[in-house]
Amino acid sequence: MSTLFLTCEHGGNRVPRHLKAFFTGHEDVLETHRGYDIGALDLFRSLASLADETAHATLSRLCIEMNRTEGHPQLFSAYMRAASPAQRQELLALHRAYAGDIAARIRERISGGREVLHIAVHSFTPVLDGRKRDLDIGLLYDPKRSGERTFCLRWRQALLRHLPGLTVRMNQPYKGTSNGLPTALRHKFPKHYAGVELEVNQRFASNGRMDRKLAAAVRSSLSEALAGSHTA
Repeated sequence: MSTLFLTCEHGGNRVPRHLKAFFTGHEDVLETHRGYDIGALDLFRSLASLADETAHATLSRLCIEMNRTEGHPQLFSAYMRAASPAQRQELLALHRAYAGDIAARIRERISGGREVLHIAVHSFTPVLDGRKRDLDIGLLYDPKRSGERTFCLRWRQALLRHLPGLTVRMNQPYKGTSNGLPTALRHKFPKHYAGVELEVNQRFASNGRMDRKLAAAVRSSLSEALAGSHTA
């Protein structure tokens, strides 16, 4: 039996009240893709009923990057450079609690004899550094892990059946093996765990919500891909 664990690391742009001074004069950046994954939390919620386990974070990635491992150079943004050691430790405690809770729940499922498929829901900006990204959806995975590769191929086929004009690419716009929560969890759980990142173009998002047609297609295609799937 397989357990679906759904997460969303960049679901919001919340900044704790005592840290808001670091963004004085730069509040607008919190509303951009730099502050959070626009539309990702809405999409996550539309998929949540398919999952056995869920977790999401709404703290802005400009406070601390929930999809980076502790010690990574991009864990704290430039806005946090002036933060005191105590303030950084407070943010680190939130980071550790989030990642630790997910790892503990995965460990419990594996200990109970289950396979775990983890899907992290993200979105990406259509244009980065002046370059347009020519895809609608990216499915990120570790090419060396056959279960992840097989699942993503199945999911891509299902997505294209529901929305034939969609451009779905593998391991774009990022590599599935880059530093992030699924990569860290693969190291913790070399067996019985598969990690996949779903990346959706923010051109489908408006006012924090994902296009209903696209969200429905992602949900239906995921349901189809899950049927008969297994991790390896």
